[in-house]
Amino acid sequence: MNKFHEVWQNYVIPYLTIIIQKVKAFYHYLTLHKNKVLGGCFGIIGIGLLFILLFLSGVFGSSYSDEELINFENETASVVYSEDNILLGKFFAENRTNVSYDQLPKHLVNALVATEDARYFEHEGVDSRSVIRVLIKSILLGDKSSGGGSTITQQLAKNMFGRKDYGPFSMLINKSNEIKIAQQLEELFSKEELLSMYLNTIPFGEDVYGIESASERFFNKKVSDLKIEESAVLIGMLKANTYYNPRLYPKHSLKRRSVVLHQMQKYDYISKSEYDSIVKLPLKLDYANPENQGIANYFLVHVKRNAQKIISEYNKKHNSHLDIESDGLVITTSLNAQLQYYTLQAFQKQLGKMQNLIEKQYKSGTSKKELDSIVAKHLKRLNDSDPKEMREYFTWEGTKTAELSLSDSIRKELTLLHAGFLALNPQDGFIKAWVGGIDFRTHPYDQVTAKRQLASTFKPILYTAALEKGIRPCKYLKNEMPETNDEEAWQPENYSKTNGGMYSMAASLAKSLNIPTVNLYNTVGYSNLKELWEKMEFSYEIKDYPSTALGTSDASLLELARAYSSFANGGYLINPRFITSIKTPDGKVIYESSEAVVSKRVISEESSLLMSAILQKALNNGTGASMRSVYGVRLPLAGKTGTSQSYGDAWFASFNPNLVMVTRVGASSQSIHFNTGRYGTGSTLALPITALTLQKVEKNKELSHELFTYFPALPHYLDGALDCEDYKEGTDVQMFFNNVFKKKTEEEKETKRQERKKRREERKKRRQQN
Repeated sequence: MNKFHEVWQNYVIPYLTIIIQKVKAFYHYLTLHKNKVLGGCFGIIGIGLLFILLFLSGVFGSSYSDEELINFENETASVVYSEDNILLGKFFAENRTNVSYDQLPKHLVNALVATEDARYFEHEGVDSRSVIRVLIKSILLGDKSSGGGSTITQQLAKNMFGRKDYGPFSMLINKSNEIKIAQQLEELFSKEELLSMYLNTIPFGEDVYGIESASERFFNKKVSDLKIEESAVLIGMLKANTYYNPRLYPKHSLKRRSVVLHQMQKYDYISKSEYDSIVKLPLKLDYANPENQGIANYFLVHVKRNAQKIISEYNKKHNSHLDIESDGLVITTSLNAQLQYYTLQAFQKQLGKMQNLIEKQYKSGTSKKELDSIVAKHLKRLNDSDPKEMREYFTWEGTKTAELSLSDSIRKELTLLHAGFLALNPQDGFIKAWVGGIDFRTHPYDQVTAKRQLASTFKPILYTAALEKGIRPCKYLKNEMPETNDEEAWQPENYSKTNGGMYSMAASLAKSLNIPTVNLYNTVGYSNLKELWEKMEFSYEIKDYPSTALGTSDASLLELARAYSSFANGGYLINPRFITSIKTPDGKVIYESSEAVVSKRVISEESSLLMSAILQKALNNGTGASMRSVYGVRLPLAGKTGTSQSYGDAWFASFNPNLVMVTRVGASSQSIHFNTGRYGTGSTLALPITALTLQKVEKNKELSHELFTYFPALPHYLDGALDCEDYKEGTDVQMFFNNVFKKKTEEEKETKRQERKKRREERKKRRQQN
C-alpha cells in the first residue's frame, strides 16, 4: 500500500489535476454541442487513468526477485594473455569485459548523465515527467518523435532482460516491466553501482558489449585512460551504435560528439571555453579489432581448443558449469609476445621482399606461360565466364580491394608466398611463438600444422638412426653411387653437381650432400629408419625408397619441431603445451600447469649430443652459415636447411637447449616456385625469417638470456668424436697407400731442407773465417 500511495501522490495526482482542468474546459465546450460525446470522453479518460495506474504500478510484464537481480551476471568474455602479460585475444559469445565504477573516468560518467538522464541522481529509477510524456504521446497517441523517456536505470533493466513481443501491447507491457525492475534496482544498488552495471551491458555494435571492450576496440586503450573527447564519442554511440560508429561514419560520429559535449556544457560539467576547445579537435581513432588484427590469432585457435578440454574436465570433476565464452576466465599462455612480434616483423620484411621477386618472375617468359596454363585449368574447373568485379586481396602493404577478373584474382592467389613459424621450449614443450600464416582473416589455414615435403630437414632423422645403430660421425661415406647397368635407375645428385671422394658422416650432413646420404640410407636400412620415424610420432607413412633419404616424406612444422626437440633435450619427445594457468575473474585457480613434463625417450642421450654437435657444425660452417656471415647472429645455435624439389618449399629448422624454431616458406601449390636457388633455397628464403627474428632477440638482453643458453660440452667419452677431416679423396684403401707415399715424400723433402740448411751454415762459417 505504501508503494501504491507513493505512486499515486508523486505521479498520478499532478497529471490528473492537469487532465481534470483540461476536461472541465472541454466539458463546457461539449455541453454547447453534443452531450453524448461527453460520456464517451469520460469513458476514455477513465480507461486512460486505469492504464496510468497499472502502468506506473508495474502490473504488466515479468517479475524478478531481489535475489535474481542481485545475482544477475552479464556474459563476459574470457581473456587470453601471453607469458609477458600482453592481451592476445578474447573468447566470447558477447565481447564484453566488465569494469567497476572506480575504473570509470569522471568525464565519462558526466557525459553519460548529461546526455542520457540529466536527473539521474535525483530520481529513484523513474523520471515521472518523462514517463507520463511517453505514456500519453508515444503509447496512447503514437507520436514516436516524442523521445524515449527511459532513465539510465530503466535502460539497464532493458539491457539486462531484453524486451519480449506482446503484440499490440508490447510497448506498454515492456515499459511497465522496465519501470518495475528499475525501482527494484534502485533499492538494491547504489547509483554508482548502477552506472557501472549499465556501462557494462550497453552494446556498441560489431559484437562489442560494454564500455571497456568499446574503448579497446575504437581507441585501443583501457576505459580508465580515455580522454574527454573519446568518452563523448562512445557515449554518442548509445543513440544508434551503427549510424554513429566512428570507423564507419566519422562525420556522423563527430556531429554526435558535439551534441554530447554541448549537453555536458549545458549541465555545467564543462565550461564554455572547454567546450569550444574540445569540439574543434579532430576525430582520432586507434581501431583495434583483435579478432582480425591480433598478433597470435592462429595460436588462439589451439589455445581455445585446449582450454575447452581443460574446462570440460574441471566441470566434470567439480560438477560446475564454467563456460569459456561467458564466464570471464583469465587464461595465461606460454607464448612470448615479444618473440612473436619480432617474428611478425621478420615475416613482413623477408616475405614482402620475396613476394615482389616471385611476382616479377611470373610476369614474363616461361614462368608466365606456366602460370597462365594453371589459371586456365582453374577457370575451366570453375566453369566461370571470368567477369570483372570488386575483389579483395592480400598484400604486405595491407589488404586491398580492386576491380579484378576471376583469372587475375586466381593469379594473385597462386603466386602468394605463405609461411609458418613455430618456436617451442624443448625442455617442457611450451609454445613460445606461433605464426600460422601471413594473414589470419584472409588466409586462416594454419601453415604450422600443414604437411609438406620435408626436404633436407629430414636428413638429421636418418643420420640419428645411423648414430643409434652405432655409426660414428667420423665414419666416411662415399660421394659416388655404385655403378649399375640399369639406365633408368634413380641417381641422386649433390646440389653442387660434384661427386667423388669421401665425406665424413658429420660433414655429409653439415653440407647436406645427397649422394653420401643415400649411401647412408642403404647402410642404415629402411626398418631402422622407420622405427625411429614412428617413435618420433610423424603421421605420414614413410616409404622404402632411396629417395626417402632426401626428404620426400611429408610432415608439419609442429611434427618436425617435436623431433628436433629430442636433439636439444637429451633424447626425449615432448608434447606441445599452450596454457600455463586458467583462473576465474575473482582469481580462483581452476588449472595450473605442472612442473612434470610428459615425454618419452626416443633416442639415446649420446645420439642426441652428437646430433646436436653435428648440426652446430651445419649452422656454423655448412648450409646454415649465412646465419653468422650474413646476419651476424652470434647466439648459440644448431640448424639445418631444407629445399624441396624444384624449390617448391624452403625450410629452416634450428635449435638451442632452450628453444626449437622451425620455418617453412612456399606457395599454396608446389607448381609455383622460384626458378633459381638464388631465391628459392632454405638458406635464402626460410632462414632469413629466423635470422631477422634472432637479430632483434640478441639485442634484447633480457629475452635472449631467457630463451638461449650454451650447449653442454660433449662428455669425455665423446671427446674427439667430430675431430676428423671433412673430405678424403678416394676409398680408405686408396688413402692408405696415398698416406704411405705422402709420408715418404715428406721425409725426402725434410732431408733436402736439412742439407740446404747445412750448406748455408758452412758458407757462413767460411765467410767469418776470411
